[in-house]
Amino acid sequence: MKILITNGTVLTMDRAMRCIKDGAVAVENGNIVKIDNKDRLAGFIEDESATCQIIDAKGGIIMPGLVNSHTHASMTLFRGLADDLPLMEWLTQHIFPAEALLTGELVHKGAMLACAEMIMSGTTCFCDMYLFENEVAKAASNCGMRAVVGEVLYDFPSPNYGALENGFEYVNNMMAQWRDDPLITVAVEPHATYTCAPELLQRASILAREHNAPLIIHVAETLSESEQINEKYGKSPAAFLADLGILSSNLIACHSIHLSKEDMELYKKYDVKVAHCPESNMKLASGVAKIPEMIDNGICVGLGTDGCASNNDLDMFLEMDTAAKLHKVFTMNPEAISAETALKMATINGAKALGLDTITGSIEVGKRADIIIVDSDRPHMIPLYNPYSHIVYSATGSDVSTTIIDGRVVMKNRKLISMNAEAVMDDVIQAAIKISQNDVKKP
Repeated sequence: MKILITNGTVLTMDRAMRCIKDGAVAVENGNIVKIDNKDRLAGFIEDESATCQIIDAKGGIIMPGLVNSHTHASMTLFRGLADDLPLMEWLTQHIFPAEALLTGELVHKGAMLACAEMIMSGTTCFCDMYLFENEVAKAASNCGMRAVVGEVLYDFPSPNYGALENGFEYVNNMMAQWRDDPLITVAVEPHATYTCAPELLQRASILAREHNAPLIIHVAETLSESEQINEKYGKSPAAFLADLGILSSNLIACHSIHLSKEDMELYKKYDVKVAHCPESNMKLASGVAKIPEMIDNGICVGLGTDGCASNNDLDMFLEMDTAAKLHKVFTMNPEAISAETALKMATINGAKALGLDTITGSIEVGKRADIIIVDSDRPHMIPLYNPYSHIVYSATGSDVSTTIIDGRVVMKNRKLISMNAEAVMDDVIQAAIKISQNDVKKP
């Protein structure tokens, strides 16, 4: 099947940041094969017009799908369950007890809802850390989403696998099951420095290296975490990980709010990637990460929403807007994070953080077709002087009209094609009733 996406402004997000007005993108067998002015690509369909799907962007913006570099997808089940609380109280008194009720079936339902929300708001790839994670992988695969998934590993027993040894077996089984899948990548994901012993962290790091897999962990998310690690080990979380031999180019350090200058130098030295989640960090009052300094130091920063229990949505357009504005006001510098920089974090830099930048994150010949169309024919999108500015400061997820993942159209004209959204929403409504009544029956 050929697809021709035409009649729009193409934001490639390639190294040259090419912007092609009246542009078009040609796709064949899921690969991007041509990017040019729409008139020069008209011949793409002449020979085999019957097998070519033509998608008219109607003057909108054709751009790479967004990359959510850190979330907990099935936390859609807990959206609004516990708000306006400090992170540790929120986590230990509300989220952990609620998660103790989880089953694989519930996680699958929550992940399906998350996929529906992400597809409809222009996210084509997400990186997930949660429980019963094989169910998240199944949900993403069923919906046609690209995903990096990993079972969260703790020192204490998990509601999914029980003892830690079973957790490593679970991860190994996931790796075997999804090894050759075109959409699913399995990562190794110890939860955090304060919930994982050094032995667990080192074992997780070795496993990730052996499989050339991403290693993902929460790092320096709160001051209390940093104080706890310093009291226990006499160093910062970043320095603690460095001494364990865990800092590396395959490590995604989520949040990374409370970093010293020395910590940033360690990140740069070992090419550590960062997943920045400004809305969640603001809501939980965790602090403001030094993102402009990280970028100035050459550290790759992706953008994430975190989970719906601490955000409470998965709209990456809103996350871009927040990221750009937060760092302007925090540094008192309107140039701290530009619209182009925010969009890079949500596309090509997010893909790079996940090790997927040769596949997705930009519209370039040879990459897989993860593409969205943003409708610019709306009052809040007119006039259009600068498409980058409009994407970050004006657009929202509801402006996405079409979503294509791996060359497959999964939403067109705001209608989901790869799933039944109404059934998915009803499933979660019924699950929420049982969760609120503590009436979940374990298998």
